[in-house]
Amino acid sequence: MLPKELLASGEDAMKKTIEKTKHDFSTVRTGRANAALLDGIKVESYGSLLALNQVAGVSVPDGRTLEIRPWDLTQLGAIEKAILKSDLGLTPVNDGKIVRISIPALTEERRKEIVKVVNKMSEDYKVAIRNERRHIVDEIKKLEKEKTITEDDRKKYEVDVQKLTDTYVGKIEELVKQKEEELMKI
Repeated sequence: MLPKELLASGEDAMKKTIEKTKHDFSTVRTGRANAALLDGIKVESYGSLLALNQVAGVSVPDGRTLEIRPWDLTQLGAIEKAILKSDLGLTPVNDGKIVRISIPALTEERRKEIVKVVNKMSEDYKVAIRNERRHIVDEIKKLEKEKTITEDDRKKYEVDVQKLTDTYVGKIEELVKQKEEELMKI
């Protein structure tokens, strides 16, 4: 593979890491209702585990409430049970047609704990980006050993890879900063 192709494929991998970061940050509870909070919940339905969004529609009528409308009303109990079993710490209210979840306001202490979790998550994603950089640099060094590129070319491409890495690590830090502001806003 040519160095430019390596850089392009590495950048694609880094973009995917940024998208994964955004998705995972969206599932972090901030004290505001967000349908993405329920993305990880699996409901036992007709003998198999299905994602909640496959058995019901989730809406956000206001900033503190989630409404879950099952396609089949017989699934209400299973949905309620799945939410109670989750580690979200939310209490569903079943009115016979809809499951409502009120999102309680977060305490200052809990906000700080969540910020720590977000920072830990961001470190994992930064490591993934740095691993991609290491992979690209290793491939470029192989090309130099095979005499496909010169030492000067190798150095130039390594600088390019580092710039790319710094850009994507910076994007993760930006996402963390945004999430922290969102969490600490009352």
